[in-house]
Amino acid sequence: MNSIKDLDNQIRLLKKEVKRFEDPVLEQFDENPFQVLISCILSLRTRDETTGPVSRRLFDLANNPQDMYKLDIRKIEKTIYSVNFYKTKARRIKDICKLLNEEYDGKVPDTIDELLKFKGVGRKTANIVVTCAYNKDGIAVDTHVHRISNRLNWVNTKNADETEQELRKFLPKKYWIDTNYYLVKFGQNFCKPINPNCGECSLIKYCKFGPGYLAAKRKKLNTK
Repeated sequence: MNSIKDLDNQIRLLKKEVKRFEDPVLEQFDENPFQVLISCILSLRTRDETTGPVSRRLFDLANNPQDMYKLDIRKIEKTIYSVNFYKTKARRIKDICKLLNEEYDGKVPDTIDELLKFKGVGRKTANIVVTCAYNKDGIAVDTHVHRISNRLNWVNTKNADETEQELRKFLPKKYWIDTNYYLVKFGQNFCKPINPNCGECSLIKYCKFGPGYLAAKRKKLNTK
């Protein structure tokens, strides 16, 4: 596991690396909790380049739960047709708006526990809402956060839920909110699942697949 000094260096390098890349689509709606929540629903199993334009088209029709609930479900389906599982997501959006209007006075909750009461909202979505929209502590773990935090030896986990729990133990809270932002941008554009840019990576010495890490591991095994 990394030392705090190593971790500080890695965060600094990540921050520098991702400056050249465009923000993830969910960051573009971070001033509106309702839009963050609905965009998260639309983004599931859908690429950012599709989610962004679809979200904007939908919010042009309605940008609050009261108006969104009034939309005919077929209108929502037609508007979000480009995202995967659009019919299921249209129903989810209607159900979420109904619950927001009836139980929460049209306001998106700002806690993970409350958000998890909504059908279709998992831990990743709940964490994104509380961190992006409310600037509260949370660690949103998607495939990029899971993959890269394992590659950097922050955690040794098998799935996103395990990764979130281990990161909550390992990362100082000052890094919680920004972790998703840095690792998603880094994972989408640079440290990809297949053919990552290892030869150009400033964090390679910290990576499980880097020559420095492998050499240190072999040395440690040989001294036992």
